Amino acid sequence: MQANCSQLHSPPGAAGSEDASASQCVHTRLTGEGSCLHSGDVHIQINSIPKECAENPSSRNIRSSVHSCTHGCIHSRLRSHSHNEARQSDDTATESGDHGISLGIGLLTTFMYANKSIVNQVFLRERCSKIQCAWLLVFLAGSSVLLYYTFHSQSLYYSLIFLNPTLDHSSFWEVLWIVGITDFILKFLFMGLKCLILLMPSFIMPFKSKGYWYMLLEELCQYYRTFVPIPVWFRYFISYGEFGNVTRRSLGILLALLYLILKLLDFFGHLRTFRRVLRIFFTRPSYGVAASKRQCSDVDDICSVCQAEFQKPVLLICQHIFCEECITLWFNREKTCPLCRTVISDHINKWKDGATSSHLQIY
Repeated sequence: MQANCSQLHSPPGAAGSEDASASQCVHTRLTGEGSCLHSGDVHIQINSIPKECAENPSSRNIRSSVHSCTHGCIHSRLRSHSHNEARQSDDTATESGDHGISLGIGLLTTFMYANKSIVNQVFLRERCSKIQCAWLLVFLAGSSVLLYYTFHSQSLYYSLIFLNPTLDHSSFWEVLWIVGITDFILKFLFMGLKCLILLMPSFIMPFKSKGYWYMLLEELCQYYRTFVPIPVWFRYFISYGEFGNVTRRSLGILLALLYLILKLLDFFGHLRTFRRVLRIFFTRPSYGVAASKRQCSDVDDICSVCQAEFQKPVLLICQHIFCEECITLWFNREKTCPLCRTVISDHINKWKDGATSSHLQIY
């Protein structure tokens, strides 16, 4: 390389050879120092040009060409590096989105399986399998613990006690993900409590009382699930315009106030329903009076619902007699008499069959 560069000191008469040798010198320097250029790290070393070359116009052109070539190489390297980083971030976002979808499908299938199993065991009444109820309890508890352990760095369990998870800046999809997971975990928690009630022997808690407990737990679960997402969404709306302009920040504050107003309306609606459930739970209203043996003998001592002998017969206001458990199960879904369709109850006692609402509380 010194032999090529030494030709820069040739006499002024050899202009053509000087330009050729100068171009060769530039090419040799770029190719020789190209190994120092890596993506992200740029190291450039340009040696000083002798005084004779500085005074020569052609040498100034050579120096400008070296400068432009070097800058072009730098910009191309930086552009390729930024493109690689953007591609890596897109791949990471796509991978996390796929994991979120897989997790959502797993939580949904777990809920559907456990909910259907609990309803079937409640329907069997005294013939329910204690082993399967215990298995459901362990299954729901294990799923919840495994989920929180997998994402322990984000402290998702904070949402259960009205706190924000440890995330610096949550995007819209991250907020949906946090709220959705918390909603499923709360369902699993109250379904586990229903399994505990199923495991209670009948001499401690009779079947009729269990129905009221199922209804109370479900209404309490829905009431609690309504207010759990408030801190997460409120933080997202307030920080929506934190790093933006005034218009964006004003929009975030407006959305936060609108969200609080809607949740306040939800509060009064759920409060009215919850008060009615509490009144039913504590008063335990009866659909009729105990029927005498003479009244039962008039209908051959056969219940028209279960087609078996009366067990604790109940006489309705329409003068029809049914077993207490049969008519209790009937009024969990209907408001009228099974035979004459006379309105007996002013409302349907939902959730006394042990079912859990499939509604996803995401706001």
